[in-house]
Amino acid sequence: MRMMPLLLTLAIGSLTGVTAAQDAPKTVIPETALSTAPALRQTALDSELGFRITESLTTEVGPRLAGSEADARAVAWAKAKFAELGYDRVWTEPVTFPKWERRSESARVVGRNAQPLVLTALGGSPGGTVEAQVVRFDDLAALEAVKPGSLAGKIAFIDQTMERSRDGSGYGIGSRVRSRGPSAAIRAGASAYLMRSAGTDSQRMPHTGITRFDEGLTPIPSAALSLPDADQLSRLLALGQPITVKVALDCGWNGEATSHNVIGEMTGSSLPDEVVLIGGHLDSWDAGTGAIDDASGVGITMAAGKLIGDLKQRPARSIRVIAFANEEQGLHGGYAYAKAHADRISNHLIAAESDFGAGRIYAFDTSAPAHAKAAAAQIAKALAPLGIEYKPGEGGPGPDISPFARDGVAWANLMQDGTDYFDYHHTPNDTLDKIDLEALAQNVAAYAVFAYLAASAEGDFGSAAKAADSED
Repeated sequence: MRMMPLLLTLAIGSLTGVTAAQDAPKTVIPETALSTAPALRQTALDSELGFRITESLTTEVGPRLAGSEADARAVAWAKAKFAELGYDRVWTEPVTFPKWERRSESARVVGRNAQPLVLTALGGSPGGTVEAQVVRFDDLAALEAVKPGSLAGKIAFIDQTMERSRDGSGYGIGSRVRSRGPSAAIRAGASAYLMRSAGTDSQRMPHTGITRFDEGLTPIPSAALSLPDADQLSRLLALGQPITVKVALDCGWNGEATSHNVIGEMTGSSLPDEVVLIGGHLDSWDAGTGAIDDASGVGITMAAGKLIGDLKQRPARSIRVIAFANEEQGLHGGYAYAKAHADRISNHLIAAESDFGAGRIYAFDTSAPAHAKAAAAQIAKALAPLGIEYKPGEGGPGPDISPFARDGVAWANLMQDGTDYFDYHHTPNDTLDKIDLEALAQNVAAYAVFAYLAASAEGDFGSAAKAADSED
């Protein structure tokens, strides 16, 4: 009969929490900072710095598969670039992870309809050569529903289409087909797995990306077909005759590697130990030069930090820019940073990441609690001349920010137009020519204004360590 006192205690605690939240001092942006924002915004719009940084990374380093020699060169490049841009502090933090390598890949239809197919191994796939009959499925659910062992000695092929959208919401389906499809194929007894690429283009450019294999399953060769090749294979299967495909992948895990989060900081004028964190990820897949994913994010945030650092009167807090390690294979850099800085969550005022290409930013949102909503609205008003709408409740933290946000760091989301992002994402077509200079400058302006105003705020945005879950 202790339930009533417990419920009363919980109720009082809940009311106390509400009262405390209501009584928290309101966070506001001072007028001096608001009056500086228009000039900072225009300086960024007139600058090509973000593009030039992106150009430098994609040209001088090129593709940067995590753990590769090029990845190490990218770390050295980022350290040198931060120093060249005049950042006050530059340092690295180690990130260790399993190393996956791609060496070669090919596929072809064999028999009466013999012809090549263009594909790419999914990150995490083992190598191997499989020649077997193909069984097509309309979607992931159809493959997951088949009887265990019923595809013994065959190749499972999911031909599920990804829809184009501005916010990238169609990628949810594509990424699930990529991450869950191979395990479903193994349970069905398949010897290999093929999928229609998670993309929205019509080019013969397959889209790679990391996959996973459920614990206890023996991995099988797994690859993504370009969209035209997926269509071709489906047409061949529609002829009503068995179709045999030979898949040959030379790839796989090869020990461990250590890369680094590369961090540059512009020191704040009065509260230097408190930081506004912005960044992108330094690694890329190996097919293209990683321009939109995510050299542009690195260029945008490095340039924004530089422009803030050049102001005659810097904001109160420091601007910290991170080029995260190995986002592509599991947010390794983001998790490493969150772990390394777990005891300094409240020192991170707010964080935002640019990792959705180089399209124009069209909306802004934050996790700001009630006492910081007014400051968020002030930032939104300063972003409005860039064509950015304030859309509370529609955003979420960027990928590498998400582990830290889960632990309690406040986040902001500057939402980019991703209408054509998945035409190029994780393909050989992810190259510098896909970036529009003016759109990139608009991104730099948005990040510069956001970070500057947030770092100038009087008050906080709600960052606080979350209590560890306890057992009943």
